[in-house]
Amino acid sequence: MAYRAPVGDFRFLMDHVVSFGDVTNTDRFAESTPDMVDAILTEAAKMCEEIIAPLNRAGDLHPAKLENGVVRTSPGFAEGYRAIADGGWIGMSASTDVGGMGLPMTLTTAVNDMMSSSCLSLQLNPLMSQGQIEALEHHASDVIKNLYVPKMISGEWCGTMNLTEPQAGSDVGALRSKAEPNGDGSFAISGQKIYITWGDNDFTENVCHLVLARLPDGVPGTKGISLFMVPKFIPDADGNPGKRNNLRVVSLEHKLGLHGSPTAVMEYDGATGWLVGPEHGGMAAMFTMMNNARLGVGVQGIGIAEAAYQHALAYAQDRTQGKAGGSGAIIEHADVRRMLASMKADTYAARAISLMNAVAIDMTTATGDAGWKARAAFLTPITKAFGTDVGMEVSSTGVQVHGGMGFIEETGAAQFSRDVRVTAIYEGTNGIQAMDLVARKLMDGGEAAFRLLEEIEQGAEAAKTTHPELAEAVWQSAESLREATEWLVEQSDLNQRFAGAVPYLRAFARVLGGHVHLASAMAGDASRVKLATFYIKRLLPEHAGLLAHVREGADDLLAITAEDLVA
Repeated sequence: MAYRAPVGDFRFLMDHVVSFGDVTNTDRFAESTPDMVDAILTEAAKMCEEIIAPLNRAGDLHPAKLENGVVRTSPGFAEGYRAIADGGWIGMSASTDVGGMGLPMTLTTAVNDMMSSSCLSLQLNPLMSQGQIEALEHHASDVIKNLYVPKMISGEWCGTMNLTEPQAGSDVGALRSKAEPNGDGSFAISGQKIYITWGDNDFTENVCHLVLARLPDGVPGTKGISLFMVPKFIPDADGNPGKRNNLRVVSLEHKLGLHGSPTAVMEYDGATGWLVGPEHGGMAAMFTMMNNARLGVGVQGIGIAEAAYQHALAYAQDRTQGKAGGSGAIIEHADVRRMLASMKADTYAARAISLMNAVAIDMTTATGDAGWKARAAFLTPITKAFGTDVGMEVSSTGVQVHGGMGFIEETGAAQFSRDVRVTAIYEGTNGIQAMDLVARKLMDGGEAAFRLLEEIEQGAEAAKTTHPELAEAVWQSAESLREATEWLVEQSDLNQRFAGAVPYLRAFARVLGGHVHLASAMAGDASRVKLATFYIKRLLPEHAGLLAHVREGADDLLAITAEDLVA
């Protein structure tokens, strides 16, 4: 099955659903005209379909390998990476001052969606560089910024993120890596990091590691952590890769999926590094990269969902089985039709939420408005968790559509499920995303949440004349979500919030999905109305059970002891 980029969906969502016009009406992004947007989407789609997608299977069958200390990447990945870099796709949203295109994050999000569908293992490399570029633009000195960012935008160099250590998983504050001043403005970095995505490769001139470590006077916990740029090769006086730094790839992980993406154990043995941001301010700088990556990882889930859906749809149209009507293909069976409709409706909802998130980021960049900033922050954990949950669910359903053949590797259906599984884990597990949503993101008393709910209800009111039944369902779901949000805000004991955090995030995503499908029905053709009807009548009602879970709080959950669980 050949991948086809859903350019029509991107254009429709930008034009009618996610208010991308607000972005292009700002002075900051006024040059992103409809013609430019069409050209970008069309060219990115062509690259993804013709160059990147054919690499996906090769990456799975011929994983990256570590040979005599050198990482050998999968066949064709070097050429695929060069196509991404030469097309300017890495620095789409980077500032023009440092060689980027200065385009809206909304467009970058759409392109990353397409690249994730095409070959997620390869797409991880430019995604890491994009996050590092943003972190350096916001936090690095001019010397570091001017040296490293243009090289990453061009694709000559690439970037990584080094947080996790063997003894410290999600508890970053427990890291042991050390940074000792060298007396010349640089630092000697020592320690081991694990799960380093694209920790090395054989097609870029340099690999630029952003490493969290603790200075000698750094206090315990996250407040004592600093961030350092530690390149594989130390740049010489002309800014070219020079002496090899004291770091190495210890090993590559053997993983469930994403075989084409080398996930490294990295060792730093007095490696030379330079401070990024203030001393002991490493977490703030790293969170800039992480928040960028959380939107990107949510989009990875959506991209895999799209690819898995297209794969399953093609199979269902060709495979004959039983006494189905019409063509005799299994797509004529009601249950297969249900699975395919669910896959398409959820992928569409998740994609719309990711673009809403990106629009909020763009409006924050263009206006500096605190309301847009709060919206972007609120939508980020929802995008990340829901997008990756949808990726897992849709790819699993894709295996089911294939039946027994889905369990056979040669069909390719299983690869989507294996590749996407980690997206719910890295860049902050989905449980941590949900805890962030009900804790930090509700510290404003729920203001950002209530603003979104107000817009959902206004949209439903506007739809009542043309789609009264669908509009009423969406309006009622928003009211139920409002009541649950009010209850959460009242809980001073965070455990009461955390116990229902995951279902709350899922419920919020469900209601947002109803909102975007209703808006699509208002502006779209009969097919979009049918898909919206399916989502709102069959999937949206899930929110009620989820919110019942939320309002049960923590008491009965915490009453279940460890002994009860093993009894």
